[in-house]
Amino acid sequence: MVDAAVYRAPGLVALYDAGLGTGYDPTWFDRGYWQQHGAPLDSSQERGSVLRLDRGNGSWVLRHYHRGGFVARFVDDRYVWTGWERTRSIREWRLLARLRGAGLPVPRPVAARAVRLGPAYRADIVTEYLPATRSLAAYLEHGDADPEHWAAIGRTVRQFHDAGVDHPDLNAHNILLDDAGGVFLVDFDKARLRAVGAWAENGLARLERSLGKVARERDRRFDAEGWRVLERAYRSP
Repeated sequence: MVDAAVYRAPGLVALYDAGLGTGYDPTWFDRGYWQQHGAPLDSSQERGSVLRLDRGNGSWVLRHYHRGGFVARFVDDRYVWTGWERTRSIREWRLLARLRGAGLPVPRPVAARAVRLGPAYRADIVTEYLPATRSLAAYLEHGDADPEHWAAIGRTVRQFHDAGVDHPDLNAHNILLDDAGGVFLVDFDKARLRAVGAWAENGLARLERSLGKVARERDRRFDAEGWRVLERAYRSP
């Protein structure tokens, strides 16, 4: 269970893990500071400009929220302000805390911040770094995904769907596998809890399309047998 501590200042709200035993520290979100004291994540993990924060007794991951799609050409990292609890970082932190409490395999949320800029805001989130993990995309690139991986992914996705977790960006980059065969889902921006319904099948189809896209980008054949193993595991009682 992750208990939230709250820090408020003019134009700023932050949530952080009360179990840290410290007060709010603005350097958690200072990319310049961590570019000197942290380390960029291995690019093979497909995590872009996300930074790993090396702390000596464990590592964190800092992610700044950026817009995607067509609108990103005009607005890089600002979102329309509609209240603190509706900011992307605060919503994602609270969802991760809830999923951790339910025993689902997600990174532990550490801290989230939203900074209001008049009618807009910017946001950041810090989560636990999952050591010895690689994205499914990295496994596919090197041809390392085997039937056990595919089956484990299918079971894990079903676990989330049964819990009502709609992950709208479920793709090969947001599925991580560790050396012990564990599977984790990451990047829950825009994810939400819903009553079980047709969205689960839509999410599974979206994942299949994502895997096909990754195969095309890497000039590889789509692993149809791997997908069949995944789907069988997903549909097994």
